[in-house]
Amino acid sequence: MKVLVTGAAGYIGRHVVKELLDLGHEVVAVDFVTTGIDERAEFLSIDIFSGDTDIFQKTGCPDACIHLAWRDGFVHNSHAHMGNLSSHYQFLCDMIDGGCLRIAVMGTMHEIGFWEGVINENTPCNPLSQYGVAKNALRQSLLLYAKDKEVNIYWLRAYYILGDDLKNHSIFTKILQAAQEGKEDFPFTTGQNKYDFIEVEELAKQIAMASTQDQYTGIINVCSGMPVSLADRVEQFIREKNLNIRLSYGAFPDRAYDSKIVYGDNQIINRIMNN
Repeated sequence: MKVLVTGAAGYIGRHVVKELLDLGHEVVAVDFVTTGIDERAEFLSIDIFSGDTDIFQKTGCPDACIHLAWRDGFVHNSHAHMGNLSSHYQFLCDMIDGGCLRIAVMGTMHEIGFWEGVINENTPCNPLSQYGVAKNALRQSLLLYAKDKEVNIYWLRAYYILGDDLKNHSIFTKILQAAQEGKEDFPFTTGQNKYDFIEVEELAKQIAMASTQDQYTGIINVCSGMPVSLADRVEQFIREKNLNIRLSYGAFPDRAYDSKIVYGDNQIINRIMNN
């Protein structure tokens, strides 16, 4: 297929572009910069939020669009989320109206808000951050717009991502930076809460595969499906990276509004990957 990837130079985008190319697809990569984008892709410098109703034609009439572009994705209460929401919606509607048959959009567990246990496509959403509110609104509006149109919508809901760790602004980034600064102790919570972790390379494979098949549509969890305690995953990370740093458990209290266990139902993505 010919696949348009927006946000192609981003933390996830660079890996998705490479995975699509490795699978044999033709990739049109859109971003403000080319840094880190696989050179096998065609790079397109275009403002997808210009409001141009011919954006489908201007991007080469792709068979599929994977929309990863999102400003301030690591700043959950940024004003940019709601401020840019209508531009994302307009771009995606124009792609549908132009004739794009497959629209995949990056979702997030933060659409859900507080939840204990497994999350599936029917889990109710009550987002607690501007990021979650904006993504949730985009999903609802997009699915409503597309319900009577001949287009596949894939809402790819991600969870906790690691790998390529100096670029993801996570606790793993902070530990790497602390170790590089020569610090031997890292202040930590109890680490007992359990989350769904996935390596960015595996996430990219799931995104690429889910976005280029026609059997499963709608909300698709892109995740490991396995809850792992934060302490266990961070200790594993320290061992894997051979870091000379230890966790100071209990230095920070666990936040009262954090779920004790939350993870994604991976049945659909497993079927996609196995097929």
